[in-house]
This record gives sequence, structure tokens and C-alpha cells, in this order.
Amino acid sequence: MAFCLQPAQDLDIRREDPDQGEVRGLLGALDAYLASLYAPEDNHILEVAELMSPDVHFLVARRQGSAVGCAAFRRMAGEPDTDGLAFGEVKRMMVSPEVRGLGVGSALLAALEARMRDDGLRLALLETGAAQHAALRLYRRAGYGPRAAFAGYPDNGRSLFFEKRLGP
Repeated sequence: MAFCLQPAQDLDIRREDPDQGEVRGLLGALDAYLASLYAPEDNHILEVAELMSPDVHFLVARRQGSAVGCAAFRRMAGEPDTDGLAFGEVKRMMVSPEVRGLGVGSALLAALEARMRDDGLRLALLETGAAQHAALRLYRRAGYGPRAAFAGYPDNGRSLFFEKRLGP
């Protein structure tokens, strides 16, 4: 699936292996950024090996062949506070600083949601940190609203939790 940012700047988003150099670079930059904001116990990171699980759908955004962003969702079983609905948990969203503001994050999130729908999921959930202001703007603009903690995350005041209904 390809998304057009501007007439001459195509963005190609595809499912790819997270265990490749360019993508590891993106994930490493994300890890460093998160480590600059939060204590280790407040970072809920899926490592590359976990991203390769069959329950995880990992996407890479490429512009002119170069990886400029990535995102994943993990299929999760329903919980009492999701009314038993299975859900997709958004994980590992990262956009390279040089292309921020061009719609890469929005395109990645839309691609994740489309895949969740294709997989029969009607609920997207996520946890993000309160200090990640750009991420919070992205999620709110995309229609995510606040919710209670889920999947065993601690409600520690540093994490914020969001959900979006993806369909009936």
C-alpha cells in the first residue's frame, strides 16, 4: 500500500522484517529517545525478537527506498475491560526526524488500523508516555480517546492509555 505525501514524494508502507539494519537503526533511535524521557521501568518496549512473533504485524515506511518510519501492532486477547473483544495494541511507532510533519506517522497509523480491520479486530489500544507530546497529538488527531490502563500496564501517572473503535 502506498500513500502520497506530496505529488513528488511517494511513501511506501509494507510489512517487513524488523531484524534489518536500517530498521534496527530506527528502533535504536526510538529506544534512545524513550530512555531520555523515562526510567527503564517506565519503558514498555517490544524487542526485535518479540516484534517477529506471529501475533505482531510490523510495518516499515520507505521514501525513495530508505526506511523513514516504522510501527507495529500486537494482536491481544480480549480482557474484561474490553468487553472480551480482542484488540490490536499499537507499538513501536517511530518517524525519522527529517520527515516529521510530512504525514508519515498518520500514514503508518492508518495502515496499521487497516490491517487490524482486515484481521477482524475492531478495537485499537495503545500506551504512550505523557512526555511524548507529538505522539499524543498524532493519536488524538487520528481519533484515539483516553481510556483506563490495560494488559497489565501500571497506572503510574507517566503512562497514558488510548483507544479507538475501528468499526462495528
